[in-house]
Amino acid sequence: MTAAELRPELGGLRVVLVHDWLTGMRGGEKVLECFCRLFPQAPILTLVHAPGSASPLIESREIHASFLQRMPLAQSHYRHYLPLMPLAIGRLRPPPCDLLLSSSHCVAKGARPPKGARHVSYLHTPMRYIWDMYDQYFGPGRGGLARHVMPFARPWLRRWDVATAKGVDFFLANSHHVAGRIQRFYGRQAKVIHPPVETGRFAPDGRPRGYYLALGALVPYKRVDLAVRACTLTRRPLKVVGSGPEEAKLRAMAGPTVEFLGWRPDSELPGLYAGAKALLFCGEEDFGITPLEAMASGAPVIALARGGALETVVGPQDPQGRPATGRFFKKQEPEALVEAMELLEGDAFDPLALRAHAQAFDTAAFEQNMADALVEALAGHGR
Repeated sequence: MTAAELRPELGGLRVVLVHDWLTGMRGGEKVLECFCRLFPQAPILTLVHAPGSASPLIESREIHASFLQRMPLAQSHYRHYLPLMPLAIGRLRPPPCDLLLSSSHCVAKGARPPKGARHVSYLHTPMRYIWDMYDQYFGPGRGGLARHVMPFARPWLRRWDVATAKGVDFFLANSHHVAGRIQRFYGRQAKVIHPPVETGRFAPDGRPRGYYLALGALVPYKRVDLAVRACTLTRRPLKVVGSGPEEAKLRAMAGPTVEFLGWRPDSELPGLYAGAKALLFCGEEDFGITPLEAMASGAPVIALARGGALETVVGPQDPQGRPATGRFFKKQEPEALVEAMELLEGDAFDPLALRAHAQAFDTAAFEQNMADALVEALAGHGR
């Protein structure tokens, strides 16, 4: 539904959308897709656009990319241009509008609204690379030119990040975990709206559950290495879905029970979840959509007991008395993950109860909550 259908006060609103980059369809792009449904006429401003990489709905929009689009290998190696991204986002000039709505995990929140417009920023996270996950990206053992450039760029990027937060009128956070980081880094309050999960695409289908599953970008903070090591150590079957800079390293440490599938089409994901014994969610995530997709498919989740997983996964003996949807482990060590796997294999889960839990995070709920929040933001609240 459009925003005007959900809240008539939003009818006739001129909106411009801003997103960090359009090079694939992950959680952030699912949020942008919802924004496109809410505001069918809104153009999109972005740093880099790889044509055809996003959904048909996003690709159908008027898309304006920054000067980074013309840089060598920008569509595939855009992360290497991190020190230039603040300049690039600042040079984008949104057309006249009433609302600038940014979807940001890097620099999109630094876009400058036109005169008279309000800026609402949906923050997936403050920039991980310059705040609390710097060492996981650029610390010892991380190669590449960026490791040598970032010690000089990081202080300036932090100052820019804090300064541009002052230009946002109303912050939305995708989890209470992220809202806490917004408060810590920017000194600002944020309203929490959990991101959309297309639960209607997923369902238990009765097939045997014969393997563990790790799904997502193969980047350092995801800690897929823990899943690979734990399943190699115990000879448990593991399917790894995704690709990224860590892939070669992960393949080198994997035993014969670990299978790397690369990125798979969206159409294959329901079957992969439905055949999984459990999803292994080993990183400290800002929120994490994949655990809810797994639960919507009837698969439990083994998650690190930190970050957004604490808002979506229910462990045994829940204080609120909710049925368990998985297990937690506390230390990012293969042995701790193995222990959680052994405990989970002795548990019994009702696939329909798992699915019912996930449905509370459905896309329709997100779009209604967004429309309500935007009415609040345009009424002048948020500072």
